[in-house]
Amino acid sequence: MAEGNKSALILGASSGFGEASALALAEAGFYIYGVHLDRRAGLEHVKEIVAEIEDVGRRALFFNVNAADAEKRADVLDQIGEETGPGGVRVLLHSLAFGTLRPLVDRNPKSVITPKQMDMTLDVMSHSLVYWTQGLVSRGLMGDGGRIYAMTSSGGDRVSPFYGPVSAAKASLESHCRQLALELAPFGITANAIRAGVTDTPALRKIPGHDRMIEIAREINPHGRLTTPEDIARCLVALSRPETAWMTGNVLRVDGGEDVVGAGLSSGSDTVAGVSGGGS
Repeated sequence: MAEGNKSALILGASSGFGEASALALAEAGFYIYGVHLDRRAGLEHVKEIVAEIEDVGRRALFFNVNAADAEKRADVLDQIGEETGPGGVRVLLHSLAFGTLRPLVDRNPKSVITPKQMDMTLDVMSHSLVYWTQGLVSRGLMGDGGRIYAMTSSGGDRVSPFYGPVSAAKASLESHCRQLALELAPFGITANAIRAGVTDTPALRKIPGHDRMIEIAREINPHGRLTTPEDIARCLVALSRPETAWMTGNVLRVDGGEDVVGAGLSSGSDTVAGVSGGGS
């Protein structure tokens, strides 16, 4: 990638919000760096994503690594630094969904979340945002005009069975965005969380009771449908424009009005969780 070209770094780029955003940003003129973690079966789809990006005349470089591994992270950032000039990464999207869905408390102690599982969930789905940001800024790869976005969900302040560890990660992720907004302001970089409505992604389908979540979301959303990854991607492109420089530290709802309708609705076990999965 030639120096001076604007680039986007997508964490969780092989499916869901990350995939859709990579394609939309490429259409908008961004070169794409994608980080994902897939087994051999998923790599064919990654090749398809790269081909689509190249079809619109943009270069794509994808890394099949654990985004929470410090050495892998440093290696990826060093490679990006070799390809792009100072400030070349204009957008960072954190869309990682890799956590443990287990209860915090149960009569059977073998069923509950372990410290290792809790730490891993928070590290991947929340704290890694901070570490990738540190790496970009310290290398000068993101500067004035930079945009940082992290995918959250209404699970950040609501509860759902088995969702406790991921809910904690989402709440932490939103907190990190607020703190980053403060600390990155002198660099001219903004940080916001995007709170999607219920979206049928691979991450959502791993959550127990996801069928009911989808059913409820379709019933209450004023538009009569679920949020799609493409809805989020189009919004992300718009938010990445220079005119949004004064918008930072927010949790931005992108859900067609679902959250404002569903916030007060509950009926026993059918409490509206509004969990989107928020990841790849």
